[in-house]
Amino acid sequence: MQTGQTHLFIPGPTNVPEAVRQAMNVPMQDMRAPDFGALTLGLFEGMKSVLRSTTGTVMFFPGSGSGAWEAAITNTLNPGDKVLMARHGQFSGLWVEMAQRLGLDVEVIDVAWGAGVPVEAFSARLGKDCHDEIKAVFVTHNETATGVASDVAAIRRVLDENFHDALLFVDGVSSIGSLDFQMEAWEVDLVVTGSQKGLMLPAGLGILGVSEKALEASKTATMRRAYFEFSDMLKMNADGYFPYTPPTQLFHGLRQSLDRIATEGLDAVIARHHRLAEGVRRGIAAWGLSLVAEDRSLYSDTVSAIRVPEGIDARDVLRIAYEEFNTSFGSGLGPLVGKVFRIGHLGDLNEGMCLTALSIAEMALYRAGVPLQLGSGVGAAQAWYANAAQAQPMLRIAAE
Repeated sequence: MQTGQTHLFIPGPTNVPEAVRQAMNVPMQDMRAPDFGALTLGLFEGMKSVLRSTTGTVMFFPGSGSGAWEAAITNTLNPGDKVLMARHGQFSGLWVEMAQRLGLDVEVIDVAWGAGVPVEAFSARLGKDCHDEIKAVFVTHNETATGVASDVAAIRRVLDENFHDALLFVDGVSSIGSLDFQMEAWEVDLVVTGSQKGLMLPAGLGILGVSEKALEASKTATMRRAYFEFSDMLKMNADGYFPYTPPTQLFHGLRQSLDRIATEGLDAVIARHHRLAEGVRRGIAAWGLSLVAEDRSLYSDTVSAIRVPEGIDARDVLRIAYEEFNTSFGSGLGPLVGKVFRIGHLGDLNEGMCLTALSIAEMALYRAGVPLQLGSGVGAAQAWYANAAQAQPMLRIAAE
């Protein structure tokens, strides 16, 4: 018999705060009622604040981030258009596959799983594209499979340095609401995210941020689309309505999530994710284990992908954690199956939860045969969190 709380430390879906869960516990309501816009119109503006955009347009599509990927592509590109992408993990690879299936001419730069988007290689390729044949550049901001965060601002710089007019697409599924993201400053044309990660909701809502440039492109794009048609959405969204049945309960939850982010402050949310992630990383280092990410500059503040020692099967670590300690960690994906397990540290999270994740991971690793000192990872993280907490009052005083 299972007792107590089951722990969820995967990189999505993340834990839903109790206040958000309760906000969704509402009766069914009429999505054509005259006052429905009172619920939805504020969500568009609130989401724009999270994206740090003033001129962009937000759209909500029932579905996942993958649905929003498809909406972004089909509304702004034409069959046969050349696009530039990097493949360096499971999710960047899936994006490549979708683009190919949709009939785009995809130029792929393959780099190691653990590397980020190859900024220099992108720059060199864009520099040779004298006739702007490349219509879009795709960047996976946070590769969830490898725990790697790439530099979106750097890709904007190389586009500008090469005087290139390609649209900039960003997969922000595991970064928006958790990592620094600046749609306006980085001139991102289309950013995709989902409800189930940094926004602390159940899965079921694909979210798009669309620039004015991308909206203009949508007026002449010839890819086939129906359900994901931008013009249908824009026409109805103007008054807070949708061209099909929307996930109303998720909207109620999103209202609460956006309020929580605004109350904490987006900068504080981003700083919290960094502080918590650094504690987890220090715990991992204390075990003598390494991350998939090749360099500190690439470390993700939302998920850590941890390599297990030679001779240890990461699937055993996952099984022990789940069956014996009521805890879910993320599995290794693709070529990392059996070699890696992942700790998700994003969304509604605090120091105590991270220490719980580390303590259970330690026990599962130990039971799987990893020769580590029990308490070493927890102790390293405790030292970091205790000192970081001590510094917080000083930081507040300095800010005042």
